[in-house]
Amino acid sequence: MRAAESGFPLPSRAQGERERGRASASAAAAAMWPPDPEPDPDPEPAGRTQPSAALPGLRALLPARAFLCSLKGRLLLAETGLSFIIFVCYVASSASAFLMAPLLEFLLALCFLFADAMQLNDKWQGLCWPMMDFLRCVTAALIYFAISITAVAKYPDGASKAAGVFGFFATIVFAIDFYLIFNDVAKFLKQEDSAQETTADKAEEEDSDSDSD
Repeated sequence: MRAAESGFPLPSRAQGERERGRASASAAAAAMWPPDPEPDPDPEPAGRTQPSAALPGLRALLPARAFLCSLKGRLLLAETGLSFIIFVCYVASSASAFLMAPLLEFLLALCFLFADAMQLNDKWQGLCWPMMDFLRCVTAALIYFAISITAVAKYPDGASKAAGVFGFFATIVFAIDFYLIFNDVAKFLKQEDSAQETTADKAEEEDSDSDSD
């Protein structure tokens, strides 16, 4: 009576049985055809390494960013790039007799770039790295200056003239490099001389004090 007065009719008995039949049918269907299990992820091969594990190993072979941003790193990068460009220009020109000089300077600059980036000069102190680098820069500047003048003056093709122009730029870069190396070596020698003088003065003072006693 209360449900009829409120306006909401009571569900009939047939509707309840119909809903119970639908629920039992869906439960039976779920029991007969269970859902497919999710596939397991494919196992990684045994020889395959994680990229995160291989990344530090690759970074160890690359030059440090701080060194590449320094003045010495920029000079070595410029020497390497200019030597490679000059080598390509000589390969494509009629002055192919000069291509061995930029190829040799390219390899030497690359070796010194790797050695300075990996700090091999600190590990192998038996080698006189500043003197070797100084001789490399001096000889490279002289060689590039000589062959650039010859390439521009005697060969009319454009590749030879381009190689000569880049050779003049390389001469300037190598000259700046050996000038900076010379200043560093001179400062180092002056510091050693001053240290030797101070030790000699101390030794003389100690000798004088011992004689006075």
